Amino acid sequence: MFGVLNGVRIVEQGTFITGPCAGMMLADLGADVIKVESTGNGDPYRSFKSGFYSAHFQAYNRNKRSICLDLKGDEDKQVFYDLIRQADVYIQNFRPGAAARFGADYETLKAINPGLVYCSISGFGQDGPYAKRPVYDSVAQAVSGFLGVAIDPEQPRFIGPALADAITGIYASLGITGALVERGRTGKGKLIEVSMLEAMMHFAVEPFMGYFALGELPTGVDRPRLAQAYIVRCKDEKLFAFHLSSLDKFWDALVEATGATHLASDPRFAIRQKRIDNYLELSDELNAVFGQHDRKDWVERFAAFDVPYAPINSIPEVVDDPQVAHLGMIVPVEERSEGAAFSVRPAFSFDRQRAAAVKAAPTVDEDGAMIRRALARDKESWPEKSAAGALEKTA
Repeated sequence: MFGVLNGVRIVEQGTFITGPCAGMMLADLGADVIKVESTGNGDPYRSFKSGFYSAHFQAYNRNKRSICLDLKGDEDKQVFYDLIRQADVYIQNFRPGAAARFGADYETLKAINPGLVYCSISGFGQDGPYAKRPVYDSVAQAVSGFLGVAIDPEQPRFIGPALADAITGIYASLGITGALVERGRTGKGKLIEVSMLEAMMHFAVEPFMGYFALGELPTGVDRPRLAQAYIVRCKDEKLFAFHLSSLDKFWDALVEATGATHLASDPRFAIRQKRIDNYLELSDELNAVFGQHDRKDWVERFAAFDVPYAPINSIPEVVDDPQVAHLGMIVPVEERSEGAAFSVRPAFSFDRQRAAAVKAAPTVDEDGAMIRRALARDKESWPEKSAAGALEKTA
């Protein structure tokens, strides 16, 4: 694992995706993330399909340790507070007000550890007319306007991955790292609040600026039309994508690569603005052209031309992709007792070094006994605290 956050201890009390994703991002950077789960079956995402170790849970909980605590009981609550005393960061994604009911609200934890960076993730924010409403990924995508500019209004379909969940978790991790840097200067903790609505609106900032600056009402086809991005179906029914952007050289190269000189001479497509205005007509023409050959033939042909292109890969095709192999994106999962043997590594490198493996997501309460013993013997086995001191030394 990377060591840029070595010495940072995070207590994550997250469920499903937003909180666990934030914790995973920091764990991937080397932080010691202790996942606090409820006694019994733990994070409900463990049993998203079946059993207590779903692939979905594995995706967002690697590189962590797990302890199960019953915060309704005095003994386990004391263990929780001992963890908070040792922690640099606390993450939760409960509904507003829920943390206070078991003594995990900001004011309570701040009194225990004034240097704590406390991150609260919600659906719509901590207050306001929607604050108490339940929220999942699809709801946040819809209310934020993201879906309105991401889908085809004629054939509306949700986008596959849980984008709002994951993006909110990434925003939360960014806020946390910023707060840790500030704490290195001031020694003071910070309350961070981020909602799925706020994260997705910021993520979709470009269409908002189009609305504010130009009075445009963006739709799901505007971005690909203006960017001149196309998806075409080949003879073998496989899909192929390319993106021409605003440079005429890419259009010229596309015409040359396809041999479709009749398109270049068609007055509907003579200049970029006309290609934008006649986007659907050009899409139909291009589908007719690409329908003459299988996708593998187009991939081989386009390799010789300067066009931004790619096959629309399935997951197995991505795993076997030569560029993916070159980047070492698929890495082994270490210390696993069950679950997947491979995963996708963190996206970044430091000093040209990439993660060569990830640690398996913990099973339920896998590290509970060890963590309890460490706390009981006055934290003798824990690394010296803390991130604040480490950051002060480098400030």
